[in-house]
Amino acid sequence: MSVLAKLGKTLAATAIAATVTTAAIAKPITIRVQSVISAKADEVTMLKAFAEDVKALTAGDEITIEVLPAGAVVGVKETLDAVDKGLVEGGFAWTHYWSGKHPAAALFGSPPAGGGIGMDNLAWLSWFQFGGGKELYDQLWTEMGVNVKGFMLQPVGPEALGWFKEPINSMADFRKYRFRTPPGIPGQAYKDIGVASVAMGGGDILPALEKGTIDAAEWCCPKPDSVFGFQKVLKHYYLQGLHQVVVNADMYINGDIYKSMTPVQQKALEVAANASLSKSMSYRIYENGKALKKLTEEDGVILHDTPADYFPAYMNAAKALLEKNASENAFFKTVYDSQKEFAKIAVPFWAGAQASNAALGKAFADTLK
Repeated sequence: MSVLAKLGKTLAATAIAATVTTAAIAKPITIRVQSVISAKADEVTMLKAFAEDVKALTAGDEITIEVLPAGAVVGVKETLDAVDKGLVEGGFAWTHYWSGKHPAAALFGSPPAGGGIGMDNLAWLSWFQFGGGKELYDQLWTEMGVNVKGFMLQPVGPEALGWFKEPINSMADFRKYRFRTPPGIPGQAYKDIGVASVAMGGGDILPALEKGTIDAAEWCCPKPDSVFGFQKVLKHYYLQGLHQVVVNADMYINGDIYKSMTPVQQKALEVAANASLSKSMSYRIYENGKALKKLTEEDGVILHDTPADYFPAYMNAAKALLEKNASENAFFKTVYDSQKEFAKIAVPFWAGAQASNAALGKAFADTLK
């Protein structure tokens, strides 16, 4: 037998042995993922689709993801801590929910006004996958001091400005209302431009509107908004908002459990997560389109364009807050500087290209009126 033949035989035997060894240590794993939202939400529908992909990629029985509703094991606000401590194997939320643990979480979950640097949800995703964002995202959990492995799953946006009792024609009109906003930087930017911003959880919004505690509100987009039932109490709807042009939902797995997985199992999670980024965005476009059609054609909702003076006011306020946070926190500055460097290269191209897409879509939409 030639030397090459012997070498080939040895390599083949080694590969087979490695495969057998890997198969032998690949133990079935069940990951309970507690969500922070209702089991009926679209986000949970997409999370379950991700779980099915993971199951298929791991031969059907190696990794099983069970989605638990909000509060099943711990309270919503304790979700990340519970994953860190191993009380539950996984969690699902939006990254910016954890801004109280580290302000940089906002730059991954909900950078207001596109970070003040012109990033929309697709540009943000480009930064995350190819501009160094994913590596910084992995570092975020270390900066927080939690033992988790995160997976970005569901980009959304831009979110609607929101719902109002009467039309608003300017920022002066907007400032008359007590307005439900997200917490953190997005809500603070509204306060800085003179809007009476009131932060509250999703389940409290509709009762607050009905009681008059607030006069106007935002949540997300046509489909989730219609599920909430905003159209029952308010009829004036504005699609173009800046507070969450980019908003991302992600899943967290306890770090020890993730490290116990085989490389193939870990790769399956990565591949399924990348697929989810695309699938969830595609899902949202169609579902929101169907919901908006029903809202305007059957539910009596009147669609308006957002007043022009809103955009510079909010953009400037958001950018000032982001710069302030960057001056006060080193890791926040590292992430924000990375996004700004990316934006210098990518945004001029993408904004120019998207102008054609927007004009094309608007031309068709106008023919339907």
